[in-house]
Amino acid sequence: MTPHPTITSPSNPRVRAAARLRDGEARRESGLTLVDGGRELRRAVAAGVVPVELFLDERRLGRVPGQRDADDPSAGLPTGGELDAWLDDLAARGTSIVLLAPAAFAKVAFGDRNEGCVAVVPFRGHPLAGFTPRPDRPVMIVEGVEKPGNLGAILRTADAAGLAGVIACGGGTDPANPATIRASLGTVFSVALATATVEEAVRWCAGSGRRVVAACPGAAIPWHQAGLAGPVAILLGSEAHGISDAWQAAAGAGRLRLDRVSLPMHGLADSLNVAATAAVLAYESVRQAAVAPTPGTAAPPLSPHSPGPPHGTAP
Repeated sequence: MTPHPTITSPSNPRVRAAARLRDGEARRESGLTLVDGGRELRRAVAAGVVPVELFLDERRLGRVPGQRDADDPSAGLPTGGELDAWLDDLAARGTSIVLLAPAAFAKVAFGDRNEGCVAVVPFRGHPLAGFTPRPDRPVMIVEGVEKPGNLGAILRTADAAGLAGVIACGGGTDPANPATIRASLGTVFSVALATATVEEAVRWCAGSGRRVVAACPGAAIPWHQAGLAGPVAILLGSEAHGISDAWQAAAGAGRLRLDRVSLPMHGLADSLNVAATAAVLAYESVRQAAVAPTPGTAAPPLSPHSPGPPHGTAP
């Protein structure tokens, strides 16, 4: 394996610059973010992302004799000769690989969750203009989702359910937030993802001809009676504010079709976590696609429009 330099001081400029990428302003200015964990990093690399820098904890990688837990597989990193070859391949692509002493690694790591590696990668939300999802599968549109864990979980669901992609609109969480990347288990790099304003998302749905199915408390259509398979857009708003009035305005003007669906709430809470709702609707779309009629047979009728003014809370 090619030898790599070791940094011991938490005050080293490279270490401090990487640590600043936990801040949104630093990410926006640089177009860079952090990837924590070997599994997430390997998925980023598999998706074609080339890290700018890779910081490795020397203890977790056996660089200090006797300090590595024999049961710890370096949290998703390859081991032994495979690790050496993997690092050499990254170095050949231009990645700067640096070993960090414990105090220096603690400066860039996420809290006390030391998984042996933190990478600096180029990544930011992609504009909607370049968003080209498969036309035969649903997309998920999330508006104003503020918590990075929720957005990451939605991306993970989109990957698992085989959705065509995700549009994050209306502000909220930065898709390049390291916590979003971590919560997505690295699928943020492989799922088709775009960021947009609400009006841009409305125009995209209208231009692509996708029927919009919005989850709204109290809607007349049960979630399982709406057509969720095929070229639809599944819309989720924030748990605090729901979806914007712009969606209803566009539907009222005939620019797009908007169906409202609801999930039953039998307990004290009046809404579900937005990531949980996303999972329910995504897998209902999978179920519907699995039982869709074969070519030449009659398709089940689509649900009617859900009338009434927009609801103020999300599912």
